[in-house]
Amino acid sequence: MSDCIFCKIVRGDIPCKKVYEDDDMLAFHDIAPQAPVHFMVIPKVHLASLADADASHAPVLGKLFAKVGELARSQGLTDGFRTIVNTGRVAQQEVYHLHVHIVGGPDRLGPMLAHK
Repeated sequence: MSDCIFCKIVRGDIPCKKVYEDDDMLAFHDIAPQAPVHFMVIPKVHLASLADADASHAPVLGKLFAKVGELARSQGLTDGFRTIVNTGRVAQQEVYHLHVHIVGGPDRLGPMLAHK
């Protein structure tokens, strides 16, 4: 999609601080990190959200998730990390191009969800 910010990053129209890139995916640091280490991994093909994924996306999504551990370790996350995939409005997805947040750091992360 021409107006998708992540598609623009994939095309090189918008610079990013790359963690990793191959023919199918791109990993780059978040511009507003929520933890000492915070980067995202995206498929290069435009896929609006995980809710839009189907069996045809399995190869790239499998490859993406299989790479996450290696990428996290390469960024110093050797004692654990959190993966977050916000899907849709209720989950507060801000960019409608599927992306996996990888967050962590030297200290224990807070609770996954706030208790009410």
